[in-house]
Amino acid sequence: MSSPLKPLEGNWWAIPASRHEKVWVWLSVAWGLILFGWMVGWSFFGAQNQHGPTYRIEPAAYRAKLAAYREASTTTTQGLRPAGEDVYIAAMRYGFDGLPVILKAGKTYRLHLTSYDVQHGFSIRPEHALSKQITLQLLPGYEWVIPMRFDEPGVYHVICNEFCGIGHRTMHGIFIVEE
Repeated sequence: MSSPLKPLEGNWWAIPASRHEKVWVWLSVAWGLILFGWMVGWSFFGAQNQHGPTYRIEPAAYRAKLAAYREASTTTTQGLRPAGEDVYIAAMRYGFDGLPVILKAGKTYRLHLTSYDVQHGFSIRPEHALSKQITLQLLPGYEWVIPMRFDEPGVYHVICNEFCGIGHRTMHGIFIVEE
């Protein structure tokens, strides 16, 4: 089968662009620069970025912090009830250490998050509206402290959304938020 297009002859690449081609090229370049500037500006001025300090920490040191947190917390049949505003959670193959947790609605907590082994996702979704979610990436060797407040009572599911191995599908935990 032959092509319906005739092959170009001669030095076709040396032919100057027409006025219309130049206009479209410059419009494309300008639009690309506008979108790039918008993206950079939005990351500085938009309110969607996660914030909070990160600290270098060895997994063994974080395990000790989490053990102390667990001892200070009240253990119930539903999960841990933190003694203060600090909540310690670590992702590991194939689960979350420190979950489930029982929190109060409207109270601001400091979530201390890390991974013991490989990169993990940390996605929090309310049970009544799974399309609303917050997604974070947890890296081994870093403790990320994020202020977080749950406004509505209910069950919030935590899943890993970064493939971490064959048992990845079992990585699930919950926040139980009460009045």
